[in-house]
Amino acid sequence: MLSEFKNFAMRGNVVDMAVGIVIGGAFGKIVSSLVSDVIMPPIGMIMGGVDFSELAFVLGEGEGAASINYGMFINTVLDFVIIAFAIFMVIKGLNSMKKKEEEKPAEPPKPSDEVVLLTEIRDSLKSR
Repeated sequence: MLSEFKNFAMRGNVVDMAVGIVIGGAFGKIVSSLVSDVIMPPIGMIMGGVDFSELAFVLGEGEGAASINYGMFINTVLDFVIIAFAIFMVIKGLNSMKKKEEEKPAEPPKPSDEVVLLTEIRDSLKSR
């Protein structure tokens, strides 16, 4: 059972998927930082110094009042849109590369040894 698990875990697809998940997580952090630290501050400044991460509807009064943090939701939606667009561009690039590969003319099939031999015999008989 242990060797069967080892064979499963070391299969190429599983390792590729694990690498993709790790890189995807790191990419998500980069995009989150891009949105919250680079994109949203200028947008907030244009809108009169609003910090989107602090936008919220406070429900009730007092120290423990609940709030609906719609500013954080806006940041998360922008994160998703940027990540989705980046993935779209990568997939589009991969599809165009695959399409170019498919458009390349295929090599004609190599004739068998018998066909080559018969062609040589024919050419030899023609030259006589």
